Amino acid sequence: MTDLSQPRLDPAPAGHLPDKRQVAASFSRAAATYDSVAELQRDVGHQLLARLPAGLSPVSRWLDLGSGTGYFSHLLARRFEYSQGIDVDIAEGMLRHARTQGAGTFHIAGDAERLPLRSATCALVFSSLAVQWCANFAAVLAEALRVLQPGGVFAFASLCTGTLHELQESWRAVDGQVHVNRFRALDDYQGLCGASGFEVIGLECRPHVLHYPDVRSLTHELKALGAHNLNPGRPGGLTGRARLLGMLQAYEVFRQEAGLPASYQVVYAILRKPEGA
Repeated sequence: MTDLSQPRLDPAPAGHLPDKRQVAASFSRAAATYDSVAELQRDVGHQLLARLPAGLSPVSRWLDLGSGTGYFSHLLARRFEYSQGIDVDIAEGMLRHARTQGAGTFHIAGDAERLPLRSATCALVFSSLAVQWCANFAAVLAEALRVLQPGGVFAFASLCTGTLHELQESWRAVDGQVHVNRFRALDDYQGLCGASGFEVIGLECRPHVLHYPDVRSLTHELKALGAHNLNPGRPGGLTGRARLLGMLQAYEVFRQEAGLPASYQVVYAILRKPEGA
């Protein structure tokens, strides 16, 4: 059985990121549709897997943090044979869906800022496109450091400022309200990782651009993923027709031959817990 303990109480400070209860509810609702529209999530996770250190095996126990539907849990289980896998996600709906996929892992509802695991129990913490929803990223780093064994690796992919800038600028052309999720800056990731106690093996930002025939296709996908606008300050109720048409016209300025671009700025990081820690 997985060694569990009571989570440490380390509340995240109030910030401009979404309330995690709303994040959990949104992704729970999206569990059934998530995999059908998760092109970006697949590509980013595969790139993160490719960045894992070659000498990481054997891994006796790994944690998929923000595991979602369990897609990457299957790949981790295949890569690290005879290992024990743990899926942790804040969205209970995602975990219920993952249990039906038969990955053979433990599924635990938990918060990345207060992991319900004992210290030094994992050789790898893998997290793809999940920690951008955590307001207190210093707490995420501290928890990953705590649950890792000496020499263990924390590999994460996240999003930083500049993500969906086309959509953000198009809305800015018609009003000053918050219509697009906001993310921390790359400098913040660099500073927090550098001060975390981890050895930073690699940390870089890579752009990833998807194209859509129209804005509706993009916003429909974001809703199906559970990643539509969840930020404090977002407008309530229906958006006026004139403002919506203005946003659509403003977005057309960005159109390329392949369609309307949606740019994501993806942070990839490989951190190692020092042997003596």
